[in-house]
Amino acid sequence: MTTPEILLTRIDNRLIHGQVATQWAKELQANTLIVANDEAAADTFRQELMNMAAPAAVKTRYVPVDEINTVLEEIGPDGKVFIIVADALDAKRLMDKSPAVKKINVGNMHMAEGKHQIATTVAVDDTDRDLFRQMKDSGAELFIQRVPGAAKENADALTK
Repeated sequence: MTTPEILLTRIDNRLIHGQVATQWAKELQANTLIVANDEAAADTFRQELMNMAAPAAVKTRYVPVDEINTVLEEIGPDGKVFIIVADALDAKRLMDKSPAVKKINVGNMHMAEGKHQIATTVAVDDTDRDLFRQMKDSGAELFIQRVPGAAKENADALTK
């Protein structure tokens, strides 16, 4: 079976919310949003809340990261897929599972203890940087951009 086109993978610890639903999904012309995150896949209440933010014409799927290939096969070749993950670890695991994941938008990683602000909405720690280096070494295109119309910010800070 042929898999769908993966338009973009976005790291956003909020997962599906207004910005993703109204701007990114529309800009990409996605017909399916996949949240690849183990915790969200197990939390039906959270899924219901995210579904309220998702565009009505766009399908949503919530899957554990390790099950991404099965879900992509189910969607099939007509899918135009936008994948959202919560953090750098989810993104790296996703790349390890699915070689088609190569374009990663770093959109929102909240500030937390031990993290350093490197862009308007992105804070990373040494573990995140190591994961981003591994993704880059595997051929990923990494870029920081809050919304489609905003300028891309310097992604070099993700790996330094």
